[in-house]
Amino acid sequence: MTSTDTTTDRSRWIALVVLCVGVLMIVLDATVVNVALPSIQSDLGFSQADLAWVVNAYLIAFGGLLLLAGRLGDLVSRRGVFLAGLTVFTLASLLCGSAQSKEVLVGARFVQGVGGAMTSAVVLGMIVTMFPEPRDQAKAIGVYSFVASAGGSIGLLAGGVLTQAINWHWIFFVNVPIGIATAIAARRLIAKDTGIGFRAGADVLGAVLITGALMLLVYTIVKPAAEDGWGAARTLAYGAVAVALLGAFVAREATARTPLMPLRIFRSRNVAGANLIQGLTVAGMFGMFFMGALYLQRVLGYDPLQIGLAFLPTTIVMGGLSLFYAEKLITRFGARRTLVPGLGLVAAGLLLFTRAPVDGSYVTDVLPVLLLIGTGVAVCFPALMTLAMSGATPSDAGLASGLVNTTVQVGGALGLAVLATLAATETSSRRAAGESVAQALNGGYHLAYAIGAGLVLAAIGVALTLMRPERAAAQEAEVVEVRRLEPAYERAA
Repeated sequence: MTSTDTTTDRSRWIALVVLCVGVLMIVLDATVVNVALPSIQSDLGFSQADLAWVVNAYLIAFGGLLLLAGRLGDLVSRRGVFLAGLTVFTLASLLCGSAQSKEVLVGARFVQGVGGAMTSAVVLGMIVTMFPEPRDQAKAIGVYSFVASAGGSIGLLAGGVLTQAINWHWIFFVNVPIGIATAIAARRLIAKDTGIGFRAGADVLGAVLITGALMLLVYTIVKPAAEDGWGAARTLAYGAVAVALLGAFVAREATARTPLMPLRIFRSRNVAGANLIQGLTVAGMFGMFFMGALYLQRVLGYDPLQIGLAFLPTTIVMGGLSLFYAEKLITRFGARRTLVPGLGLVAAGLLLFTRAPVDGSYVTDVLPVLLLIGTGVAVCFPALMTLAMSGATPSDAGLASGLVNTTVQVGGALGLAVLATLAATETSSRRAAGESVAQALNGGYHLAYAIGAGLVLAAIGVALTLMRPERAAAQEAEVVEVRRLEPAYERAA
């Protein structure tokens, strides 16, 4: 390898670090706010019902725009979309930290979600383009997977430290210097790219339909479904409109001359299968991360900082395995063979958590669960993302990246809403039967863990029946890309 090659290789890895810092900032923000909600409520005078909008405003914008942002990266420039997203997110963070009223904070959180979607949607597509060789790509995706999956638990710890040591404003202000430094580094280290272009025109109608459908779907999950129940008239009405918009979008993409989301991407079994597995797994894991945090707080009496520290072993395990072993496992055994054992460990951890008693001990009842799930996530998520991107053509890499992130957000929101509703119903029935508050709460959480394990087991079934080895998927993607370009070759001839 020449000195020029060595410099170029080093620059790629430094650029990966820059991309992952941007992703970490976005992922942290999704959980760091949860710890500070009580302080925000008392300081700005939020009612209990309105307080949810500090989280929901971000989720609606973020989940609704991921797919559009990923496709815009393919069409225009992934680097350009990433930098624009960083700018929007950083400015919105400054506004959030400076907010002195409920309205300003909620509005700024929505804008923050827009910037977060733009920043994170294109990163995975940039990574697979920067690291085309399988070994390097597996290692790079392992780093990305660690940041994406472990950032949530780091956010719980960071939120507790900042809120208790200074005040809630700093959970937003801390993003400003990080965002500025990341943007400067990205401009210097990430090469400029040009998208495939809009050709005959932009699919404006498709963009409006999919963005409206996803935003309304996330809104339905976090608002009417959570407040009124899944069978309520308002929930069903909003859900029906969201499904109708999705149907109209699919019909539009099937007939549009220049579709925003070419439906050919779903011809790949790995793209379709990976997104289904991702949605099922994330929905199931929310049973541990969110219900587990409530178990520590409301049953065992932990404070926010203690909860953050309690989840730290998960982060350490994810980091060690993702950064140092994920690439070796995928290179030796293949992503498909690595995926199923990882999912099995996640399911085992969730099932083990159903045994946690009211007077549980952290060392014997919580720590083994965190270690099992942390190990499983570190093994299966890099493999899952490798499989998802192996089935995408080069021109669709940004779309595939945005699709994976969209599945995570929508699957997570849907999973949390369903599990929280079922856990609350179980708790209410146990209270009516005469159980203590702690026993009833713990019984509800146990049900959530069990259902979560069932969802992950369903994901294993999908992996065994639908997924293909990544080499076969990559060859399939090449054939699809050649067929896509054939009309242009014929016109040139």
